[in-house]
Amino acid sequence: MMASSSAPPIASVWLILSLFMALGSVSPQAEARAFFVFGDSLVDNGNNNYLLTTARADSPPYGIDYPTHQPTGRFSNGLNIPDIISQRIGSEPTLPYLSPELTGQKLLVGANFASAGIGILNDTGVQFVNIIHMPLQLEYFRRYQQRLSALVGVQKAKQVVNQALVLITLGGNDFVNNYYLVPFSARSRQFSIPDYIPFLISEYRKILQTLYKYGARRVLVTGTGPLGCVPAELAMRSRNGECSAELQRAAALFNPQLVQMLNGLNSELGSDVFVGANTMGMQNDFINNPRAFGFVTSKIACCGQGPYNGIGLCTGASNLCPNRDLYAFWDPFHPSEKANRLIVETLMTGSTKYMYPMNLSTIMALDSKI
Repeated sequence: MMASSSAPPIASVWLILSLFMALGSVSPQAEARAFFVFGDSLVDNGNNNYLLTTARADSPPYGIDYPTHQPTGRFSNGLNIPDIISQRIGSEPTLPYLSPELTGQKLLVGANFASAGIGILNDTGVQFVNIIHMPLQLEYFRRYQQRLSALVGVQKAKQVVNQALVLITLGGNDFVNNYYLVPFSARSRQFSIPDYIPFLISEYRKILQTLYKYGARRVLVTGTGPLGCVPAELAMRSRNGECSAELQRAAALFNPQLVQMLNGLNSELGSDVFVGANTMGMQNDFINNPRAFGFVTSKIACCGQGPYNGIGLCTGASNLCPNRDLYAFWDPFHPSEKANRLIVETLMTGSTKYMYPMNLSTIMALDSKI
């Protein structure tokens, strides 16, 4: 009798069961912070696969260490920087905006708008023909918000975008695939490097202002890496393995002016919307002392041909290292997955030498209290 009298009424059991069922049906990505990605091949995760362009990473050995061991359009042997950030913030990887899978609840995860070959300027990467330059990436962001509004309503869509984390990676191609692409390029005839960089910064400022206008409120802005030290540039410009002084000078001029511009924007907005990431400093650490980070080389690409494996594209016919974790560079231009993990670790926990005004862990902690 005692046992039967303490049993919950059937109606209560059904109520508890239905609550569990309702909780189980809430998709986890609906609760996670959305993540949006803009930029070039360092962060493209497959948009160019849907375009008629030579700037693609859709054939082996790209993706050799990706979970599926298949090429995905990422310019990496495995995961790229946005993938690893998604892992660290507890979110699913973002889908390319052009992916037909980006529908329904997956819109709440965010989207990746990046396209290999593009730069700050619209004439950067013209040799790749059909790529998504920044005005179109921003237009796609606007269209994404329309689709999200249709799914969850205007107010909820605005909230998702305002609370999202945004990553933008631009600038490197404006040097290697524009100013320095060929001798006497149009931009090098128009500008000296000390004049070209303020022009780039002023154009970048307009892009960031548009992102803010479209609702972005937490934006990680990466500087350029050590442009003169990538295997492609060593193969073309180096005699004894030294980095290209001219490209290193360009990066050294660009990055401080970028930080200055971000500070100015944040002052105008009265908030730390834009967070600068010193990716040149991060990569210089393992370029200058590769063995301290577990690499055998920071000069030779894992996949490629010619001096430093820095000539041409990474293809099935290229030299391929057996252990990608021992190489700082995967191909002539792009870091290996292991190097990407080191970069993201510094994005998460780096001091103000690398992250200004704060690192991503601090951002996550601050924003969780809002």
